[in-house]
Amino acid sequence: MNSLIINKADLINNINVIKNMLKNNEKIIAVVKGNGYGLDLVKYSKILIENGIQMLAVANIDELIRLRKAGIKEEILVLSSTCISQEIADIIENKGILTIGSTAAAELANEIARSMNKNIKVHLKIDTGMGRYGYLYQNIDEIELSIKTNKNLVFDGIYSHFSLAYNKSSKFTKTQYERFINVLKELEKRGYVFNLRHICNSSGFIYNPNMYLNGVRLGTAFLGRIQNSNELGLKRIGKIESQISEIKELPKNYFVGYLSSYKTRKPTKLAIIPVGYMAGFNMCKNTDTFRFVDFLRNEKNLLKENIKREKLKVNINGKQYDVIGKVGMYDLKIDITDSDIKIGDKAYLDVNTLYVDSLIDRKYE
Repeated sequence: MNSLIINKADLINNINVIKNMLKNNEKIIAVVKGNGYGLDLVKYSKILIENGIQMLAVANIDELIRLRKAGIKEEILVLSSTCISQEIADIIENKGILTIGSTAAAELANEIARSMNKNIKVHLKIDTGMGRYGYLYQNIDEIELSIKTNKNLVFDGIYSHFSLAYNKSSKFTKTQYERFINVLKELEKRGYVFNLRHICNSSGFIYNPNMYLNGVRLGTAFLGRIQNSNELGLKRIGKIESQISEIKELPKNYFVGYLSSYKTRKPTKLAIIPVGYMAGFNMCKNTDTFRFVDFLRNEKNLLKENIKREKLKVNINGKQYDVIGKVGMYDLKIDITDSDIKIGDKAYLDVNTLYVDSLIDRKYE
């Protein structure tokens, strides 16, 4: 039986580290999309709230409803702008904050809010270069008209989203920020002021403290799964606990795994662990593919960028063991030659928690 283990003390540590990084008591919007980045949407959200986080953000109406049914009453921003009537009505009924990213979305939301005899809080989304949700930053007149004419919408917040903030030296991040600031200044000139202004995601928060404005949207930062995490005092959250299910002896020059990607150099004792990419293992590296051409392309890109491939490791009894061969959907193999490892021994693997199968139990310890 596999489990995703979440160290609650480490998670609380990360929350406190992030709070201490704030410059002027900016409002933290904790993004809990993707089943709370794989940590269990409800359990994860409750821990954030218990430790001082007062606002959440989700990707869609389903996540909003799950949180409301779990009794969570804090403000919840729905990040996806929508022009689907039923979704808008459901967000309003469940007291979510709508994202308005187009004239059509604004007009429809206003019509539904008016029919329900409600004034609803919304956040305006500006597309500064992501090419996804949001009004194009150049279209100030269109943005103003949406604010001015849709009287049942209370435009409480405004935000945009970085596309390259994980790249510390990205010039485009600065360009996006400047575009967003220009939109803010122009709207302020026309008499429109927003209570909450935010553009920084986790990477933007780490690398660009001068761009916080008065709110930040953080997801992976809480998990300690960003660059420089150790330097900041953030702990890496989430690991799979499994066990050795089988051990076998292989002769020299014997192939292991798909694509015959590994061949033993000597007689090898091999252990099998029932964890694969369906549990999120190695998914972030994007190398688990069955097409040989994709395998070659990935290797070529690694060489081109002069990136040394890191060996995948599994921790057993406090020691690290190399994964050999390709990772399968539900299994991986490790070299345990000259070890005293036995069937049933616990194995711990670092995983991308976002991709861990929802059927795997989440355990907070």
